[in-house]
Amino acid sequence: MFRCLLVSITLAALICAQENKPKTELLWPDGAPGALGNADADKPSLTFYLPAGTKAVGTGIVVCPGGGYHDLAMDHEGQQIAEWLNSLGVAAFVLKYRLGPNYHHPIELGDAQRAIRIVRTRAREFGIAQDRVGIWGFSAGGHLAATAATHFDPASRPDFAILAYPVITMRPPFAHMGSRTNLLGENPDEALVTLLSNETQVTSQTPPTFLFHTTDDNVVPVENSIMFYEALRKAGVPAELHVFEHGPHGVGLAPRDATLSLWPTLLANWLRGRGLLNAHP
Repeated sequence: MFRCLLVSITLAALICAQENKPKTELLWPDGAPGALGNADADKPSLTFYLPAGTKAVGTGIVVCPGGGYHDLAMDHEGQQIAEWLNSLGVAAFVLKYRLGPNYHHPIELGDAQRAIRIVRTRAREFGIAQDRVGIWGFSAGGHLAATAATHFDPASRPDFAILAYPVITMRPPFAHMGSRTNLLGENPDEALVTLLSNETQVTSQTPPTFLFHTTDDNVVPVENSIMFYEALRKAGVPAELHVFEHGPHGVGLAPRDATLSLWPTLLANWLRGRGLLNAHP
């Protein structure tokens, strides 16, 4: 009797694990607009990480890993983030977007906007609400998330944004020049530089935003987050900024740092305060 019960529980666990196994789909199954070839790098995709049905709260987040618009940190700024969100009952959608130097703006933004539209259009399938679709980006992925939060149409506007040590400006002295070159090319027009300096693009329609950075960041200066926060405040957009004194760039959830590892809790509190961790009716 006990043995049969144990087998039943094990089979149920295996079935549940299979149901919640991450699934990857191309953003454009028939070929992405502007694709330069047919290699993996020419095929943007979205990997779905869905929480167990009993835990799901009805919120979904598109996750944009960083990498200077040249690479993608799909582990500590992708999969680990998705698994952490699932632990809160939040559905995560990790975006593999196209990169420089082969691809420049507006290709990356188009990939992010397509991801948001897919998640919102298929919200019922994913067990989320259409008005609880956010975007979270790290470093250059933070720039992409901030761009999606300031350049949108109604279908692609995120309902909230999370920016972790983000690239925000394309202007010296605080720009991350590697990201700028990969996104805009070697000698971009000044109007394009302004358009993609997202601190200049904030309006009252920019969604509520949470920002995290460290003062020690010697790759993407903390001024990037500060400028964006100040722009949000002036526009009357709800915003929360946390700046830690010490910590290098690219820490992800910082699980091995006793101090920095507190920042995900601050984020969870912010999400909870906005009702995004409450089960959607």
